[in-house]
Parts: sequence; C-alpha cells; structure tokens
Amino acid sequence: MAVVASAPGKVLMTGGYLVLDKPNAGLVLSTNARFYAIVKPINEEVKPESWAWQWTDVKLTSPQLSRESMYKLSLKHLTLQSVSASDSRNPFVEHAIQYAIAAAHLATDKDKEALHKLFLQGLDITILGSNDFYSYRNQIESLGLPLTPESLGTLAPFASITFNAAESNGANSKPEVAKTGLGSSAAMTTAVVAALLHYLGVVDLSDPCKEGRFGCPDLDVIHMIAQTSHCLAQGKVGSGFDVSCAVYGSQRYVRFSPEVLSFAQVAVTGLPLTEVIGTILKGKWDHDRTEFSLPPLMNLFLGEPGSGGSSTPSMVGAVKKWQMSDPEKARENWQKLSDANLELETKLNVLSKLAKDHWDVYLGVIKSCSVLTSEKWVLHATEPINEAIIKELLEAREAMLRIRILMRQIGEAASVPIEPESQTQLLDSTMNAEGVLLAGVPGAGGFDAIFAITLGDSGSKLTQSWSSHNVLALLVREDPHGVCLESGDPRTTGITSGVSSIHLE
Repeated sequence: MAVVASAPGKVLMTGGYLVLDKPNAGLVLSTNARFYAIVKPINEEVKPESWAWQWTDVKLTSPQLSRESMYKLSLKHLTLQSVSASDSRNPFVEHAIQYAIAAAHLATDKDKEALHKLFLQGLDITILGSNDFYSYRNQIESLGLPLTPESLGTLAPFASITFNAAESNGANSKPEVAKTGLGSSAAMTTAVVAALLHYLGVVDLSDPCKEGRFGCPDLDVIHMIAQTSHCLAQGKVGSGFDVSCAVYGSQRYVRFSPEVLSFAQVAVTGLPLTEVIGTILKGKWDHDRTEFSLPPLMNLFLGEPGSGGSSTPSMVGAVKKWQMSDPEKARENWQKLSDANLELETKLNVLSKLAKDHWDVYLGVIKSCSVLTSEKWVLHATEPINEAIIKELLEAREAMLRIRILMRQIGEAASVPIEPESQTQLLDSTMNAEGVLLAGVPGAGGFDAIFAITLGDSGSKLTQSWSSHNVLALLVREDPHGVCLESGDPRTTGITSGVSSIHLE
C-alpha cells in the first residue's frame, strides 16, 4: 500500500531578485537531485472500536538525520499535535500533512468511509533527500579522498547528514545542515504533498496528463497545496519558483500575486483548515509558466567552492532595503538586468530551434566548440548555418557576462555579496575553460554552489579543473521532469541522483 512520490531540486539560472516581482521572469532548471516521500499505513487493519476515535497517529521519519517524530492528528480539526520528546520539528512537513489532509476532506468524489479508514490506520511518512542537496565536502576531505564527483559517487545513497556546529552566541541557536542551495525545503514539501494526495485518492500521479505538465489539473492541485504549505511554513510569501519547479519541472516562471495567499495567512489560526484550503483551491493563481529546458547537448554542472552557504532571506532583505532607499537607481538596474535576462533566454531558445532545424550542422558545431575556448569558436563559422549557431553561442555568453556585471553592481549598492570576489575569479576562470558556454551564481547568489553550462563532453575537463582549484563538482544534472510517482522505495529500487549527461554520438 506504500505510495512513493518524488520532486526535484532547482537551479535558478536567471531571475535572481527580479523574480520576486511581477512581471519579471526567471529561468529555472529542475535537476536529477530529488526528494522522496514514502507514505504507508502504520497499522494494516483497523479494529471496529477505532471508528469512534477522534485522533489518529502520524509517524514522521527522516533516516538521514536519524530523527523520528510522532504526532496525534485530530480527525475533527485536522491539526497535528507533537507527542515526541524531541523538539526537532519540521514545519514544512507538518504544514504539508495538514493541508493535504484538508484537501482530501474536500474531495467530493472520494469515498468518505474509505478515507476515514485510511486515517484510522495511521500515516507512516518517511522523507529522503538525494545526497546532492547536502554538502558532504567535509566527509570526503576527512576520508582523504580527492574533491571529485567520483568521490561523491562512493558515498552510500541517502547518506547520513552531519550538522554545522551551533553558534556559540545565543542560547536558542540550533545547528544547521550544510546545504548546496538546490531548494531542499521546496522539493521536500512538494514530495510529501504529492505522496499524501495520491495516497488519499485526491490526485492520480500514475496517469500522466494528456495536456502536458502545464495543463494538468492534478499537478495544479499539488502546486497550490505545496505552495501554501511552503509559504506558511517559512512565514512569508516568496516568489514560489522553487515549488513551481518541484511540481512542473524546468520552466520559464513569472510569480503569482501574493494576495492569493493572504486569506490563508490571516485565517491560519482561526478558520477550519478545510475552509482555508477550499479558498486556496478556488483562488486566482495568476502565475505564468512556460516550458523551458537547455538546448540539446548542453549540460548543467554545479561546483561547491567550500566557502560556506549564504542566507538568501537576509540578502533579499538587504536588496529590498536598497530598492526603497534609491528607487530610481534600482529601477534602472532592474530594467537593464531584465533586458539581459531576456536576451539570454532568447539566445537559448534560438539555439534550440537551430538544433531542431539543422541537427547535423548543430551537432558538428557543438562537438567542435566543446574542445575549444570561446575565442576560437569563430574559426568554425565556415558556412552560413555554422556561423548563425556560433553567433548565438557567443551572444549568449555576452548576455551572461552583462547579467553578472549587473548583479555585482546591485550587490555593491546593497552591501551584500551577490557575486563575491572569490566567486568572480572562479566564474571568470570557468567561463574561459574549453567548451564552457555560461557560468554564474544561481538564484540570490552568495557563496552557494556556482553553475556552469557546458557544450558536449567538455564537462569532465571542467570538473578536473575545478578539483585543482579546490571546487567540488556535484553529480547534479538538469532533468526537466517535475513531481512523479516512483515504483518503490528508492533505497531498495536503486534510484540515486547519478550522472546522466548527454554524450555526443
């Protein structure tokens, strides 16, 4: 009876800071790093006297953190009450459970007696995250292994996670897990919501939508519940690109109006959950999603520089403060950044079309450029189509360089390290390597993992170069698929994030 659903992590390639405000767009890539949620009953049978119960059990297990939490779920109010001695609460999963169950109560076509029986059997929920969501750099170094993807590949799937030491100042500080910036909370929340909604019969993930991922009512329900759960758990309404990516996969994203969740924010402590969720499901979700993925034979690579992560909320707060203090300058920068982002998006879309219309020529150009630095690509512009492809490649690079300059300027104005000096040096050397099209700091920037887009098979040389500069290349690649139903427990079916790059034929 176990249901296993998974949702991917993300890389925001363009749209950092801009994507917080409509109508600015962000290009977000989903990855093969996935969070898994396994839902099954605690008890196989329900005793006859159980039907009078007003409470049932919910068990939440996170093996990688060696944590297990027990809750009592009120079948009347749909609220969770922790009965564990530990204070290690997970608000993202708690909200996901409550709102998914409220959505199940609202589903008119669901057999209420069967649903009640599922609740009375209890809910046993296990969450697992691919290794790529977390930093295992310290473990690799302590084992004396080189900083290479191969060393990462020797770790057991879903390896135990170590904590950063708690800050010495402040009694309430808690140790945190070192992360790589792939959006673990959004992927985890989405996986839990999807697994529960499928388990409770609200959606059917086993039957892919004929209309495609952006026209699928079942995915829309998962998105609305996951987005609500995630925003309320983090205490603010963010742009939502990370949850949207976890549900639908790689995309061009324009945010929803925050007002769609204002009712839930106000009502969360008062009205019945079913009423809150009913309003959310009927709300005007005016976000815009369109399909986007990298052109063929281009690969996403992430490198962890080992300089520690960054606090996205504090960086966003500093940028917003600067925007308010110097609105005219901010608007000017915003417009220039938006234009550069659009230019890069246009170039990548043109390259995808050139690949489709002139595959053999495109294949030859990518193969040639993959072993050369960018200043030598023009040597292969011997025919009109070759020249057109190389022109788009070089103009995509120029757009990325403009984006980086503008992001640095915003960081300097707001006094936050959006592209710190150490990252600038690393990105410059990366972009000057053979077969590298783009490199940048994803999302809000800072000291998280950098990204690179490489041509053909040039990635292996890049990872070797990174290793020599003390940068650990992760096993993450782009995978355009969003949330999905899995065939079983990933620990027993052999699912790992692995390496799935495209090789030239």
